[in-house]
Amino acid sequence: MGVHDHHAEARKIGPIRYVRLSITDSRKSEDDHSGRLIESLLNEAGHCQIASMILKNDSKGLREVVKKLSEDEVDLIVMTGGTGLSRKDQTIEAISPILDKVLPGFGELFRNLSYSEVGSAAFMSRAICGTVKGKVVVCLPGSEHAVRLALTKLLIPEVQHLVWQASR
Repeated sequence: MGVHDHHAEARKIGPIRYVRLSITDSRKSEDDHSGRLIESLLNEAGHCQIASMILKNDSKGLREVVKKLSEDEVDLIVMTGGTGLSRKDQTIEAISPILDKVLPGFGELFRNLSYSEVGSAAFMSRAICGTVKGKVVVCLPGSEHAVRLALTKLLIPEVQHLVWQASR
């Protein structure tokens, strides 16, 4: 099967059930613009939100939430925030150890696309994508611009294909 056959098969699974997690020590629901953008873009693409949460930059707590979600009826977990270089940013450290599979191409392509827009600062992105127990997990920076770029150029065009492959 080629990629076109995979896409045709993947479309048969229908809307993706997703959870959005915003990782932040400073944002509240009313100013979680990146979190709302994730929801807006995925919903507009026809997918179904199961839950959304705002979580603190706490490695152990975040890891436990993702482990629990990976046992639920969810296909995709999208996180925004906590991927920076400061000491408080813990998303990558929390999630990397529990990933069963890592898709390095996601981060590589994201940084490449970012480079054309923000220049050399793109190399500081630690965006990742992988799977936990057959569920797709994506960790994105907290900026609205980064979320829009990742979802419109990478995730939404391939999300059904990703979920289909991860669940096989």
